[in-house]
Amino acid sequence: MVNLIILESPFKVNSVKSYLGSSYKVVACKGHVRDLPKSTLGIDIENDFAPHYINIRGRGELIRELKKEVKKADRVFLATDPDREGEAISWHLVTALAIPEEKVHRITFNEVTKTAVKQAIKNPRKIDMDQVNAQQARRILDRIVGYQVSPFLWKTVKSGLSAGRVQSVATRIIVERENEIRAFVPKEYWTIDTLLETPKDKPLETKFWGKVGETEKMELTTGDEAMTIVKAVEGSPFVVSDIKKGQRTKNPSPPFITSTLQQEASRKLNFQSQRTMKVAQELYEGINLGSEFGGVTGLITYMRTDSLRVADEAKAAAKDYICEKYGEKYYASKPRVYKSKANAQEAHEAIRPSNMRLEPAQIKKMLTSDQYRLYKLIWDRFVASQMESAELSTVQMDITNNGYLFRSSGYTVKFPGYMAVYEESTDEADKEEKSTRIPALTEGETLNAISISPEQHFTEPPARYNEASLIKFLEEKGIGRPSTYTPIITLIISRGYVKRDGKSLVPTPLGEVITRIMCEQFPDIVDYQFTASMEDKLDDVENGSNTMLKLLQDFYGVFKKELDAAMANVSKEDIEIPEEVTDIECEHCGAKMVVKNGRFGKFAACPNYPSCKNTKPLTKSGEVLVEKVPEIAPMKCELCGSDMILRTGRYGSFYACVKYPECKFTKQKVKSLGVKCPDCGGELLTKYGKNRTMFYSCENYPNCKFSSWDMPTNEKCPQCGDMLLRKKGKNLLVCRNAECGYKAEAAEEAVPEKE
Repeated sequence: MVNLIILESPFKVNSVKSYLGSSYKVVACKGHVRDLPKSTLGIDIENDFAPHYINIRGRGELIRELKKEVKKADRVFLATDPDREGEAISWHLVTALAIPEEKVHRITFNEVTKTAVKQAIKNPRKIDMDQVNAQQARRILDRIVGYQVSPFLWKTVKSGLSAGRVQSVATRIIVERENEIRAFVPKEYWTIDTLLETPKDKPLETKFWGKVGETEKMELTTGDEAMTIVKAVEGSPFVVSDIKKGQRTKNPSPPFITSTLQQEASRKLNFQSQRTMKVAQELYEGINLGSEFGGVTGLITYMRTDSLRVADEAKAAAKDYICEKYGEKYYASKPRVYKSKANAQEAHEAIRPSNMRLEPAQIKKMLTSDQYRLYKLIWDRFVASQMESAELSTVQMDITNNGYLFRSSGYTVKFPGYMAVYEESTDEADKEEKSTRIPALTEGETLNAISISPEQHFTEPPARYNEASLIKFLEEKGIGRPSTYTPIITLIISRGYVKRDGKSLVPTPLGEVITRIMCEQFPDIVDYQFTASMEDKLDDVENGSNTMLKLLQDFYGVFKKELDAAMANVSKEDIEIPEEVTDIECEHCGAKMVVKNGRFGKFAACPNYPSCKNTKPLTKSGEVLVEKVPEIAPMKCELCGSDMILRTGRYGSFYACVKYPECKFTKQKVKSLGVKCPDCGGELLTKYGKNRTMFYSCENYPNCKFSSWDMPTNEKCPQCGDMLLRKKGKNLLVCRNAECGYKAEAAEEAVPEKE
């Protein structure tokens, strides 16, 4: 029996092929083979939103090859990724390849390992049409919004713009944070820190808390308030009034899901989400570890997931590893179970190592730097998630002076537990105070101040979103799904609605205008709750509790009213896009230059155009591109006698007249070969012909017409005395005189044919 397995990614082919016998042919479809047409809407709205799919351009040859393989096979296993998108790809393959129903077997595996693949083949199923319809519904929704709102933006803002359903919401989030920052008014506040001398230990650091007997912390809003307290406690002893000791348990974080992996990789590895998912895909699809570790194998489970479920065999393997490596007391007293969100895809697992015996350090030399760092992060997080909690000894000490209370608190690690392996990092705003060891003191003990430091502060505006914090916000609001976070961020940046400023995401003036228009004209499309509820409705379609048609009908009824009203009421005259002003000063008129978009990207232009036409090229980061001072050539223009300068064009370096474009004389830059012409004694020069092919000619051309494709040398032929040429691309010397026929091996490496 001939079995055909069609994978989604070609990078998994070798891994899967190595697990199966000769009766299995393994090929890849390389993603979608059918999609909606790019040139038209492709949705028959009047006919129950029927989609019109076509074969993707450029996939014709692939489809023909796959059809041949399908005809040869007795069974066809569709092994695309285990998610909605993968299910839809399998469904499209059945149609595009004309696979008979009796041949179709849908299989999925959460990890690319021999056990998982063989188990999947033993348990094939039919294509899940509920999953397919959920994917179709999302695709149709996004197509309707994109193809019907975009023309409205062309009409009111400028041509070439595009709108997206979830992308518009993500842009709105970033714009609203920017507006919060602009509207923020800093408030003054003061703190008082003291450093107290202790009898036997290091000094004790304390912070002012408030008045003795008060239940709420006292806020100091002016310097006068702070100095009143400083004067009251200066010169007086500080008395230890209360010491509270306790125990605190700190639990490990759950294993990674897509969003938390992207967040943690951003914080700890400084990876952008796109980089994280690219490397995770490589780890999932399989790495060649050599015969010592079983050849090609997938190192992690499927990386697009929102489930915290962990398979029982994975828990057992983690237990064995932890007990063997750290001891039984480091394993959790009972197996840990983490609860996923209500709408999580529980058919998946959390992201974890597929084989606990493949420790990161063991296979480091087989991995790239990025692969090793991300694999270690996933490995450490999963191992820690199955370990015992950490036990912390906490101390809080109250110190009083003249009716004022100062407080010091800290903790020490009594038992590290999972912290021996891994500790989660947090956003800047969420960081806890560091672990502090409190000196051993007794109640009633008096201490003298080494220093009392009042310090002025101002409240700070909320931080701009970075990729990690934006993904966290999207996840908390229920906007998007694991597979969409990275495309959302990539798209809003590529469209020019958002730009990067270091790690921060900042809206552009265009992004702010688009957001304002969308909020005014399409409030439902960019509403957080509406977008999140749409995700829930898509989940309902996947679960079979709602239909694709009803979801689309409910959405389109509201959307069409908003679209018609916007098209009727808004015109281009109502919209003004503010220009992005730079810090670059126009050296001609002194105005601050603005950013413009041209055929070759962004550039800085004087805002006083057309009276001032000064422009400057910009780098991708928005900085002025500094041009090198042109090199003056040792020659004059043959047409007007002006200086010539060195320029670089598409075909290399050349000399051009400084009076260009008035004078358009140019001359190719050539270099001397250091060999005399055998015909006239002039210098032989290196030149380039069509297709950048190198040849050699005399400087006295056209009076002397010596030229050669092979490199001339200063050596003479021992047979006839003519010039020897180095044969192009070979370590061979030949006589220029073809009748002589002399050949000899060259001592040095041959010169390449192209520059």
